Amino acid sequence: MSRVRGLCVLDVDGTLIEEEVIDLLGRQAACEQEVAKLTAQAMQGKLDFESSLRKRVSLLQGLSVSVFNQVYSQIHFSKNVQDFIKILQEHGIVCGLVSGGFTQIVGKLAHDLGINYFVANQLEVKDGILTGNLVGDVVTAQVKEETLKSWARQLEVPLDKTIVVGDGANDLYMLKSAGIGIAFCAKDILKKEIPLQIEERDFTKVLELIDFF
Repeated sequence: MSRVRGLCVLDVDGTLIEEEVIDLLGRQAACEQEVAKLTAQAMQGKLDFESSLRKRVSLLQGLSVSVFNQVYSQIHFSKNVQDFIKILQEHGIVCGLVSGGFTQIVGKLAHDLGINYFVANQLEVKDGILTGNLVGDVVTAQVKEETLKSWARQLEVPLDKTIVVGDGANDLYMLKSAGIGIAFCAKDILKKEIPLQIEERDFTKVLELIDFF
């Protein structure tokens, strides 16, 4: 790759992809409505993200790891996001994924998109079965912001040459820290705080807001 000219960090659920993976997993565990309600409240900033996530994950106890292949087949990329990532990479802008979702899905998304940087939560698995617990630290809003700053330092990219795209309450801090923070088909809590907003689920619109190619 040519000289690194910038960094673009994308939220995953509701941004990179149309779905919320935790809701798809909830469907497989026959508790979709309860999980989806908790997800919606957390993304709107009405519930603490970490405690909400732990509650939702607990409802997944007993699922087989084979569920991840089923769920992955149900995921849809947001319109033109693959082209968006390819164009940025061709212009020397490194792309990364930061997600309150799960490594089992986010790692595969990153691999399929040619992305080397990603951070997500780790679901605990024993004997091929989800235990309903998480392993390690939860990717909160604060962790997302620190990941943006850490990758920028590692790549020697100033923060004013960073782009963040997100849709939910736990994206707020990293959106505010970025040189260009874009609220993408976002919840109301972001619309109140983030000036740059895109209502159409099309990453061509995001490209139009980036001015340092």
